Amino acid sequence: MIPEIRTYNGRKVLFVNDAPFYAVAGEVHNSDASSPEYMEQIWKAADELGMNTVLLPVTWELLEPEEGVFDFSVPDALIRQAGEWKKKIIFLWFGSWKNAEMMYAPAWVKKDRKRFRRAQITKGKDKSVRDVGPAKIPYYSLSYLCEETRNADARAFAELMAHIRETDGKEQTVIGVQVENETGLLGNAREVSDEADQAFASEVPEDFVKYMKTHTDTMKEDVRREVEHGADRGTWQEVFGAVAEEIFSAYYISGYVNYVAEQGKKEYPLPMFANCWLVHKGDAPGKYPSGGPVSRVHEVWRFCAPEIQVLCPDIYVPEFMEVCDDYSRDGAPLFIPEAATHSYAAPRLAYCIGHYHAMGYSPFGFDDIGKPFTMIQGYLFGVDVNDPALKTPQNYEEYAWFGRTLTSMMPVIAPKYGTEDLQAVCAEKKEENNTLNFGKLKITVSFKHPLMEMPGNGVALGVKTAEDEIFLIGYNCIPMLAAGDAEHMDILELEEGEFRDGKWIRGRRLNGDEAAAMQITSPRLLRIKVYTYCDE
Repeated sequence: MIPEIRTYNGRKVLFVNDAPFYAVAGEVHNSDASSPEYMEQIWKAADELGMNTVLLPVTWELLEPEEGVFDFSVPDALIRQAGEWKKKIIFLWFGSWKNAEMMYAPAWVKKDRKRFRRAQITKGKDKSVRDVGPAKIPYYSLSYLCEETRNADARAFAELMAHIRETDGKEQTVIGVQVENETGLLGNAREVSDEADQAFASEVPEDFVKYMKTHTDTMKEDVRREVEHGADRGTWQEVFGAVAEEIFSAYYISGYVNYVAEQGKKEYPLPMFANCWLVHKGDAPGKYPSGGPVSRVHEVWRFCAPEIQVLCPDIYVPEFMEVCDDYSRDGAPLFIPEAATHSYAAPRLAYCIGHYHAMGYSPFGFDDIGKPFTMIQGYLFGVDVNDPALKTPQNYEEYAWFGRTLTSMMPVIAPKYGTEDLQAVCAEKKEENNTLNFGKLKITVSFKHPLMEMPGNGVALGVKTAEDEIFLIGYNCIPMLAAGDAEHMDILELEEGEFRDGKWIRGRRLNGDEAAAMQITSPRLLRIKVYTYCDE
C-alpha cells in the first residue's frame, strides 16, 4: 500500500508500509536540493542527527525549464540518495508560490506577464514596493485569479507525481508532498486589479456561504463575529464584512492549490500538505501572506481544498506551544515542516511526538544545528525575548541523541498514537501539574530543583508498554514515581539503555541513590518496571 493518512485510535495518523509512522525530519535550506552533489554532506548530517525523513524542494523552474520539456534528473538523484542513506522524503513543490512570491516559477512563466498575470497590490502595477519595517522591498507574485498559471502549474505537478509513481512506487521513498510553499499575498489583503475588483463585487457562491455559516464554532472570534452577522447572500463585503478581503484571497488561493493537488493525486495519491507563514500578533493580512492556510481561515481551506489533508504551521515565533494547540484543535493532525534550531528544538521534537502525537517535526536548515545564529535567524528565533533558551543554539550531540532514540523507538511509540499510553510534559508549557498518568503508575515531573538552577527546556516523554512497564525519555527534569490507581507502588527494575533493531538493549541497571532520586540533566532513556499492592 502507498503511504496514506488513516484514522487510527480516533486520530489522523500517517501510515507508511502499512504501519503508523512519524517523521523525525529535517528541512534543507531552499537551494541545497538543487545540487545532488551538495546534498551529500546534508544526508550525512541527517543521518548523524537520527532523522528518518528529509524535506526537499522540487522547483518548477528546474523541473520544466522549457514549457512541456521536463527534466527529472534532480528528483531522481535525490530519491536515489535517500535510498542509499535509508531515509524517506517529503517533497516540497515550489511552484507558483514560495514565501508568497513567484521566485521558483520558470523563466518562460516570468517573462510572459500577459499570459501568466501578476498579482496587483497596487492598482495597475504588476510590481510594487511593500514596507517591511524600515525597509522597502520590491514585490511581485503570480495572480491567484489566473487559470492559465494554475493550469500550467498543475500540469507540471502532475508530471512530477506520475514520474514519482513510475520510479519510486515500489520502494516508496517519497511518503508525502507539500503543495506550494507559504502561499498568500503580501502587501495587501487581496489583489486589486480590475479583474479582482470585479470578482470581489460579485456574489459569493451559495454553497460556500452555507458552509461558513454552519462552521462558526471553530472560527477565530473576529472571523466568527463577521460571518455570523454578515448577510446570507451578497457580495464578499456584504457577507463577510471586515474579514471579507482575507477570506476572498483564501477562497481563491485554496481552490488554486486544491486544483494543483487534485491533478497530482490523479497520477499518484500520496498524502499532501500545505504550510503557512504564521500570523504575528497584531499584524493585518498582507503583513503575513493573506489567504494562506493560517489558522484564521482554516474553515475556508477545509471547504475549498479537500485534497490537502494537513494544514501545517512553520513555527519560528516564541509562542510555540500556543501555535501547536491552535493547529491541533478539534483533533486536527499536527505536522511542523519548519521550526527553529535554538535549544528548544530537541525537547520540542519529543514533546510534539509524546503530547500531540504529531505526524512529524522538522527543524529548518537542520545542518545549522549547533552553529551560531545568523542575523536573520536571530530575528526569526526571537533572541530579543527574555528567554535564554531562545538565544542558545541547539546542541548538535543532544539533538542527535533525541533523533536516534525517537527513530529507534518507532515500533514502540507509533502504535500508541491516539491512546493514553503515550504522554509527554515539558518545562516550556509551564503547567503547574506536570504528571504522566498511566493508571497504576503515575510520574510527576519537576523542572525545578530547590538547590540548583535548571534550564527551562526540560522534557519528559513516557510510553506504557505493559501494565507494569513504561519507557521514559527524560531531559533536564526530575521524575518522581507514585502509585496511580493502586494504593502502593514500588520499583522492581530500573534500567537505562537504548533500542536497536526494535530490541531493548540494557545499559546500567540502576538502584540505590540513582533510583531514589532520578535527576536527569542529560538526555536519557529509562525502562521502569513496577509492582503495586494494597495494605492487608
